[in-house]
Amino acid sequence: MSFITYPVVIDLPTDQHGWGVVVPDLPGCFAGGDSLAEALAAARKAARHWIETARADGLTVPSPSSIEALQTMPDYLGWVVRTIEVDTSA
Repeated sequence: MSFITYPVVIDLPTDQHGWGVVVPDLPGCFAGGDSLAEALAAARKAARHWIETARADGLTVPSPSSIEALQTMPDYLGWVVRTIEVDTSA
């Protein structure tokens, strides 16, 4: 198996929506869930699908940013930052 560790940003739940997870290095890659564990698992699946699709289309898969770089991105100031391991062996 081959894994890439990507940083993710987490949108905390409110009365209107559950947990949200964005993978900033993979444009348009996001997921959600009723719990943090569910949202992170969905983000792993979404990231794997994003990578598989990019490879099938002959595109380059972006390298992960550092957590420090992610924390300075204006769009994500104040968001919770974690990492996910994405299985890329397909």
